[in-house]
Amino acid sequence: MYAKSGELGLVKRVFDEIENPDVYSWTSLLSGCMKLGDFGYACRVFDEMPKRGLAVWNAMITGCGENGCDDVAFDFFRKMHLVGVGFDHYSIACVLSLCDFELLDFGRLVHSLVIKSGFMGRSSVVNALLTMYFKCKCVADAYGVFEEGESKVLDQISFNVVIDGLVSMGREEEALLMFKDMKNLGLKPTELTFVSVISSCSSARIGMQVYSQVFKTGFEDFTSVANALMSMFSKCEEFDATILIFDRVKEKDVVSWNTMITSFAQRNMGTDAIWTYILMQREDVEPDEFTIGSLLVSSESITTVEMIQVVVMKKGLNKKIEVSNALLSTFCRCGQIHHAYQIFREMDQKNLISWNTMILGWQLSGFPAYSLETFSELLASKLSPDVYSLSTVLSTCASISAMEQGKQIHGCIVTFGYIAETSLGNVLITLYAKCGVLDWSLRVFKTMMVRDTISWNSLISAYAQHGRGMEAVHCFEVMQNAYGAKPDEATFTAVLSACSHSGLVNEGLKIFNSMSKSFGIEPGVDHFSCIVDLLGRAGYLDVTEGLVSSKHIDVDPNVWWALFSSCVAHNNLRLGEIVAGFLLETEQNDSTIYVLLSNIYANSGNWEESAKLRELMRKYQVAKQPGSSWIGS
Repeated sequence: MYAKSGELGLVKRVFDEIENPDVYSWTSLLSGCMKLGDFGYACRVFDEMPKRGLAVWNAMITGCGENGCDDVAFDFFRKMHLVGVGFDHYSIACVLSLCDFELLDFGRLVHSLVIKSGFMGRSSVVNALLTMYFKCKCVADAYGVFEEGESKVLDQISFNVVIDGLVSMGREEEALLMFKDMKNLGLKPTELTFVSVISSCSSARIGMQVYSQVFKTGFEDFTSVANALMSMFSKCEEFDATILIFDRVKEKDVVSWNTMITSFAQRNMGTDAIWTYILMQREDVEPDEFTIGSLLVSSESITTVEMIQVVVMKKGLNKKIEVSNALLSTFCRCGQIHHAYQIFREMDQKNLISWNTMILGWQLSGFPAYSLETFSELLASKLSPDVYSLSTVLSTCASISAMEQGKQIHGCIVTFGYIAETSLGNVLITLYAKCGVLDWSLRVFKTMMVRDTISWNSLISAYAQHGRGMEAVHCFEVMQNAYGAKPDEATFTAVLSACSHSGLVNEGLKIFNSMSKSFGIEPGVDHFSCIVDLLGRAGYLDVTEGLVSSKHIDVDPNVWWALFSSCVAHNNLRLGEIVAGFLLETEQNDSTIYVLLSNIYANSGNWEESAKLRELMRKYQVAKQPGSSWIGS
């Protein structure tokens, strides 16, 4: 009773006033000290006790667990066994509740002790075993305990533990079957039962069936159950049902409001998310970090983001690192990189997400030097970069062909033990290729332990960039028999580009024609652009014209530009006029089209048409881009 006051001094004084304290008094003092967090004094009380019964040992084990001293709790459990005190179902349940994956072997020993001692007939022990095995992700062992348990022992808690455990393991169908078994045994579902079962519903149809059970059993007014239903229907794209349940919740908590705000945010309904937050404030429900995160995701303007930042500062939520990271990410996404950097600089604590967000933000905002500088600051901090950090900064190096910095980061990859990461190997291949060191790209590729499709695509692209078309084609052929890799759209873009730049017409056509026949991939705009460029460069303009016309791909300017460039290169006036006409439909003010077509006219001796075209430029006020020279500047 006195322990509930929260004053340890009062507890001690009351105990000292007892003339002849009995075991119950000593045990109460010990429990009080444990609950008030004075672990050291509780141990002294334990040592001074004249007699120590089973209740005392149980109180000591429980107190150790509650104060985070699990190892000490296990030591007391061993000692009570050695001194012959014995144990009861409470001792067993308490020790099992402290066992995690690292102590699974010890938990199994306790399980053996349970069987030998005949405690499998106690619900609390069976439930503790079920909880331990699910915590350790040992589903088979949990099922074994469940099947060994007598029907009279398995209660609502047992089923709740199993259902919740199965859901946490992603075994939703089994959880639903367990829910049916529970009802068949005549056990009434509890609030926790429905929260877990609803989480296991992967379709709206099953969700509606569970909802009907919720309604029949009178749990629709329970806020936690309603929150689970809202979340489930939102994931199943049943937005109307989500809103309906939200409106029916009598006592909405912060989770209720967060679920609704998140639902709006996921559907890009930013205005509705903001209005929901305003209603939440009118109901005097305080926002948390999840509220802010959802609002930031749904924000459609920088003004809204700045308003949310004001709320964050006012509520003191900026002290939560998750909120600061969300603000950081949002400002980077909105192109407000300097505002993001100000938040980053003012953060009292930064985790790896903070650093990674800032490194990527600088890169995407066009400040590669700052991205590299921030990475250097990360290395100087107490944190170590992860795969994402290294991949981002390698991409930065590749974008500016920063060879020396790239080599240093390659060294970091080795130092931090990420040399086997396929994603990093892929970026290294691209980096060295862009820096003009194809041999290094090939060296990285050969030393990779696992190569995926992106690995092969990166090497083929590297060959293409260096004009090594035949090597790219050979790499493509080898890839088809490689383990763990399968050509995709990007593969064909890379190899066709290589053929185009190397003039490999026959090889390019063969690969292009094999896309749908052999690989089931329909050619896209990029593939047509490559093949048009390939044929056009080789002078097969009639064939190219027929290909474009037959495929009806005039909607994409890239293909027409590829064909137009070939018309200019080969001075094909007839086709050049046709292609220029298509380009001018969508790009009337692009002076390049007029200038190139005018050049075709001039090279063909058609000076009159060339003059008309330049007159047309003046009519539409199309300005030719002035030339410039660095000579003499």
